[in-house]
Amino acid sequence: MKKIFAVSFISVGYFLNAQSISNSPYATYGIGDVKYDNTIETASMGGISTAYISDFTSSFNFANPANNSNFELTSIKLEATNENNYFKTNYNNTKSTKHSTYLSNIALAFPLSQKVKMGLSYQPYSSKSYDIKNRTVLEDDSYYENRFKGSGTLNTAQVAVSYKIDQNFAVGLRANLYFGNLYDLNELVSYEKDGTPKAEYINGYETKNSIKNFNFTLGGSYQSLNTRTDKKLTIGATATFGNTSNMTTDYTNSTYIYADNLQTSKAPNSISVIEQKSTSSKNLLPLQASLGVGYGSENHWFVSGQLDYKKGEDISYFGKTFDFQDTYRISAGGWYLPNYNNFRNYFSRVVYRYGAFYERGNLKIDGNSINKFGISAGVLLPFKTSSITRMSGLELGVEVGKRGTLNNNLINQNFINLRVGFNFADRWFRKSLYN
Repeated sequence: MKKIFAVSFISVGYFLNAQSISNSPYATYGIGDVKYDNTIETASMGGISTAYISDFTSSFNFANPANNSNFELTSIKLEATNENNYFKTNYNNTKSTKHSTYLSNIALAFPLSQKVKMGLSYQPYSSKSYDIKNRTVLEDDSYYENRFKGSGTLNTAQVAVSYKIDQNFAVGLRANLYFGNLYDLNELVSYEKDGTPKAEYINGYETKNSIKNFNFTLGGSYQSLNTRTDKKLTIGATATFGNTSNMTTDYTNSTYIYADNLQTSKAPNSISVIEQKSTSSKNLLPLQASLGVGYGSENHWFVSGQLDYKKGEDISYFGKTFDFQDTYRISAGGWYLPNYNNFRNYFSRVVYRYGAFYERGNLKIDGNSINKFGISAGVLLPFKTSSITRMSGLELGVEVGKRGTLNNNLINQNFINLRVGFNFADRWFRKSLYN
């Protein structure tokens, strides 16, 4: 049974690495659309996680590895996301939609002892998937087209360990491995006014980023529980450091002819390289920090606020180095459980989640910061056999928001993200003390 589970876990991870994820035109820049943290539990509460210690024994917190004092069961999570993006720009009054469904998270967590807990997870961190054409008409009605294409996924694999110091304090450490390939292609084609190409060959400038990055996230938490009132105060903080990134960027400026009408492959004998070069970058995923405060009632409700900060990175794009601005994100959210002891009313045992966030993006175009904000909600629908000490169930979440602006002919992006997943929790891998 354990071998079958291990093979299944690896197979799901391979599928996650191979999948193609659709996203925003703003993914053209940098490492694309950042997806992490993509868990339903966190996303449904507006992104709060730094001061969130689950009251239940079946939920492992990867975002702040210190917040797992209550975790006691072996937990398996499988989650998928459906993204629905609606774009609009004042340039030619253009509108467009993009939809994508992908496996967003697989995780396995288990306790090593009463004080030490461990978790493994695998997620897409960011992605590129865009195809944009920009036409410029000349005075003689001839024109040229710039075509921008991008693809690829950057994934993250993580190992997290938590240690409970005493009843109030805990610390945790997460090791993060990022890996993947991101591609960008800019093609220039000139046409006569009747649409006939002026030249047989296409000029293309290709960028390939091969990424292998390793860093650490250190977390700490403090929680004080008033046993008389069952009220609790939680404070948490994290910092990501020790960046050992190695991103190799290969540039190729060449002319070529496509071998097929769909323009999926180049004719080998037609490729003529004009320029080739390679650079290396070590500032891909710089310093990140988070601070959160939460307050709630044991097994009944919880609310939290959180501030995230990320130092701007630099990345090469079509031969130029782009510096991205520092970003911050303000999140607020929580959960509510009406009455977990009411077995006559199923919906009294459902966990209801809610949240909102505002994020100043790292991208700034023509003086406009590409910001993002949204609201979110979700539920944990417990299985029939679930209890307050073994909270397994179906996870559902929704996130609605906006990104970008219409100023300076930029793109406004409205999105609706739907999430579904399962959390299976039980007492596995433990030897029986009695026969």
